[in-house]
Amino acid sequence: MGIFGRKNTETAETTTDTAPSAAETALPVSPELAALTGDYTIDAAHSTLGFTARHAMVTNVKGKFLDFSGSLSLDGTDPSRSTASLDVKMDSIDTGSADRDGHLKSADFFRTDEFPTMTFRSTSAEALGGDDYRITGDLTILGTTRPVTIDLEFNGAAKDPFGNERVGFEGKAEILRSDWGLTWNAALETGGVLVSDKIKLNFDISAVRQA
Repeated sequence: MGIFGRKNTETAETTTDTAPSAAETALPVSPELAALTGDYTIDAAHSTLGFTARHAMVTNVKGKFLDFSGSLSLDGTDPSRSTASLDVKMDSIDTGSADRDGHLKSADFFRTDEFPTMTFRSTSAEALGGDDYRITGDLTILGTTRPVTIDLEFNGAAKDPFGNERVGFEGKAEILRSDWGLTWNAALETGGVLVSDKIKLNFDISAVRQA
């Protein structure tokens, strides 16, 4: 069951003279789901912010950010009132290659000395049905802010052995890095370029409810 409940798939009976009122058509709110309403802190130790880029037109290179913080404000009765924020330290990028990480931190890409942080601030949220949700927000990289839409799946809620109330989400999105001024590339002799413009983003988030 989704955190904001499922859409009602049953067809309401109507008459030719009277349409149902808003009160009659409103979906009941599950007390279990409504109880998850609250503010949460992202647990970076049990979360992953990853990305995938096409390399040399033939393979995928995956990376992640190791240092980030963020928060969620969930509304179990009205998903449109839920919000999310995220701050990522760009110097924490890790692709499994020190040389490649150094290049990504350089002036060719993220210019981490000048722009140390990437941020995301949500602007809207919606329930799509079942456990699926969508959140849209402003992603800022290199001082440029553009909208991004993230598709999310609610993985559930639980209390861990230490008494922490947790919620979990998986998310994915696709962006064009050139939209944020990340245009460095190198041409291949066989055609094409070294690094794809399209970047796939993936998220695995565990968040702990604030006391």
